[in-house]
Amino acid sequence: MANKQDALDYHSSGRKGKIEVIATKPCNTSLDLSLAYSPGVADPCLEIEKNPQDAYKYTAKGNLVAVVSNGTAVLGLGDIGGLAGKPVMEGKGVLFKRFADVDVFDIELNTKDPDEIVRTVQILEPTFGGINLEDIKAPECFYIEEKLKETMNIPVFHDDQHGTAIIANAGLLNALEITKKDITKVKIIVNGAGAAGNACANMALTLGAKLENMIVCDSKGVIYKGRTEGMNEYKERLATDQAARTLAEAMVDADVFFGVSSKDVLTPDMVKTMAKDPIIFAMANPDPEILPTEALKVRDDVIIGTGRSDFPNQVNNVLCFPFLFRGTLDTHATAINDEMKMAAVKALANLAKEDVPDSVLKAYGNTKFSFGRDYLIPKPFDPRVLLHVAPAVAQAAIDTGVATRDIGDIAKYTESLEALQGRSKEIMRTLINKAKSERKRIVFPEGDDEKILRACQILVDEKIAIPILLGPEDKIKNKIKELGLDLHGVQIIETKGSPKGREYTEELFKMRQRKGVTLAEASRTICRERNYYGAMMVHMGDADAMLSGVNHHYPETIRPALEVIGKQNSVSGVHGLYMMVFKKEVIFCADTTVTIDPTAEELAETAILAANQSRQFDVDPKVAMLSFSNFGSAMHPFTSKVKKATKLIKEWAPNLVVEGEIQANVALDPEITERQYPFSELKGNANVLIFPDLNSGNIAYKLLDKLGGAEAVGPILMGMKKPVHVLQRGDDVSDIVNMAAVAVVDAQESHEEEISNCFSHK
Repeated sequence: MANKQDALDYHSSGRKGKIEVIATKPCNTSLDLSLAYSPGVADPCLEIEKNPQDAYKYTAKGNLVAVVSNGTAVLGLGDIGGLAGKPVMEGKGVLFKRFADVDVFDIELNTKDPDEIVRTVQILEPTFGGINLEDIKAPECFYIEEKLKETMNIPVFHDDQHGTAIIANAGLLNALEITKKDITKVKIIVNGAGAAGNACANMALTLGAKLENMIVCDSKGVIYKGRTEGMNEYKERLATDQAARTLAEAMVDADVFFGVSSKDVLTPDMVKTMAKDPIIFAMANPDPEILPTEALKVRDDVIIGTGRSDFPNQVNNVLCFPFLFRGTLDTHATAINDEMKMAAVKALANLAKEDVPDSVLKAYGNTKFSFGRDYLIPKPFDPRVLLHVAPAVAQAAIDTGVATRDIGDIAKYTESLEALQGRSKEIMRTLINKAKSERKRIVFPEGDDEKILRACQILVDEKIAIPILLGPEDKIKNKIKELGLDLHGVQIIETKGSPKGREYTEELFKMRQRKGVTLAEASRTICRERNYYGAMMVHMGDADAMLSGVNHHYPETIRPALEVIGKQNSVSGVHGLYMMVFKKEVIFCADTTVTIDPTAEELAETAILAANQSRQFDVDPKVAMLSFSNFGSAMHPFTSKVKKATKLIKEWAPNLVVEGEIQANVALDPEITERQYPFSELKGNANVLIFPDLNSGNIAYKLLDKLGGAEAVGPILMGMKKPVHVLQRGDDVSDIVNMAAVAVVDAQESHEEEISNCFSHK
């Protein structure tokens, strides 16, 4: 779990907050300006005046959702007001964009008057394609949603109600199937009669549950007919004639428990009284009504889900709202009706029964998922959710007559959705989960650095790596205490006086004695230079990888690694790689950090190693050998070197897709390639760029980082005998965590065999 400072830094670093507005049309010339604004903008305005539906054609309305809140029921925080709730609403916008490419304006209202909220949202209708109500307390939220649905011609959806209900009831359908129970006969207990509880109950009724078999409880006990305390018209609709008055009484012989209330209200003793194969969705956040471990202690037949990601069957609203709105917006639907919500429920339930592809398994550390008690609901990072839920919702909108746009064949529509999913989606999360599948020991020579320590907390909490910290023990422990971290159990080593010092000194002397190093110098080096000590740990097998450089110049970090660990026997040298993660794609750039003026042979080696590294990130490599010449268009020793390197690659790695010498724009532009160089194997889709020298490579990746909007991950050292990677001065905590994941995955590979296989034809 991230600590407070991590959260504050995340929101305040760089551009403040989490969102920005980006123009989707060029505005670089006077012509562009005249089209974007006056006088050209008048033409679409007049078209919309004649036909209001053309607003969807000429403006962003059709892909724009308002996330509206007054902050009276912010998850886990309560009534903190609209302004304090703004980070949550921005976060909602990020999720809309990340999972379904839906644009969002968050709108925080400084009022608790339901009618004022209703009127405000009503007059916003021309701007938006849909309204997502968020974190508005019950019972006002029910009234607001009902009034807006009655009076507006765009869809209105209160996610706190229906999002939770859709996910939970998808899980319920599958749990009932597994336990062979009939929804019309099961006894359902709903604890919590606010927005989510009310919606969970009503959706279960829509699916076929019977009100006479349902008991709803709030903080005052069972909601029953004739009760006066704490009642409202929405609770009255769910009132029961049953005799139970407490949650404990209601739970006797219950088949299903929906919890949207508070921590620990469901006791193990209550679970004991439930019917055979009880189904529990304990969805209170951040702590559930009962922990799965506690429920399973008293019942081995229980099926349980929570709102947490560290237990199976997570009820996470992100599985619903982005995809529900995607299908709704694409059909220009005027409402989100029950049929559309039911379509989402069934799409999610059915998806959980399908074979889980390898890409999803890899994203979760190669954990095997199959339909059953611990896998009732798809995972949030499953890219197939978009492709199942949005088309199902769109089809339901069409079938029920609320769609105003014909999207044509649903299969083709699904293909268009697939195109929204960029190749770089959560690439680092995939790598982190690979690291989790087999953690490795990473030694950090800069163990007393604040950012290193904070990164190590994440590595420990998320079980990515096993950190080893080098440095003064008292200083490190004091800093850990100052930062409020919990790194209990993490190994701390003081290099001076270390038990391994003599052994490392003798080994270093043996390796360097014929290169001008005396035994005394080796001893001083081991004691004083933590980068040498860390490299010796990796060399001697006391650590699996080393990560250093956040407070050192690049040569200070790489030199000890080269002297102690060295390069692989099958390569001529070590090479540097950066992974540049863009919004829609990933590009690997090499050599960006090590070889200043490579030979053709070294260029070929760099390309093959970079291609192999890209495969660790599940990227199928397509290599471009960059130059200022295209296939012989300019004759010069510089271009001849690149041409020779390309020829060598095709000899050494004949199955690798590679072209060169080639200019960068041709390597990346399919139209140019198709028009001028139709013979090219790349087709303008290169993803591994090999630069002819360090000058061009280093300059290019830094420009892409600063001006191109790419996230740079690296430098990744290729060709080392054992994993050593270099941090950059100024790297932040997330950069360190990313590089640690790279180091762990690197350590999981068999270096000698892996790299030797790359050069099977060399």
